[in-house]
Amino acid sequence: MSSTLVAVPSAAPGGLEAGVDAHFGHCQMYTLISVEDGKIANVEVIPNIPHEQGGCMAPVNYLAGHKVQTLISGGMGMRPLMGFHQVGIDVLHGNGAASVQDAVSAFIAGSLPRFSQEFTCGGGVDHSAEGCGSHH
Repeated sequence: MSSTLVAVPSAAPGGLEAGVDAHFGHCQMYTLISVEDGKIANVEVIPNIPHEQGGCMAPVNYLAGHKVQTLISGGMGMRPLMGFHQVGIDVLHGNGAASVQDAVSAFIAGSLPRFSQEFTCGGGVDHSAEGCGSHH
């Protein structure tokens, strides 16, 4: 039996009906979805943590600590993307999914592209002086 724990940055209150938050690091919460044999087996909502507790890597390590294997995100900077690669979390680009349910359905169908530099905030321009590539 194959099982994957997927995290989706979500608007409040989280869950399958929640909207997908466009930027993972500043979302209100994460919806964690256990996908087993191509079906949703369990859904859990956890709050996000503030960046102040470890900068860009705080949410990366937080999700790694929750045993997340795949993150579906609409946007992030290069530093957290590289951080996810370091901790072994696969990042897929889910921009355009209207809800967490839509994003997970696309994941199950295998139709989400791997998140690459072209999707990072700033279009691949090095914003290291700006930290996480934050949106203001």
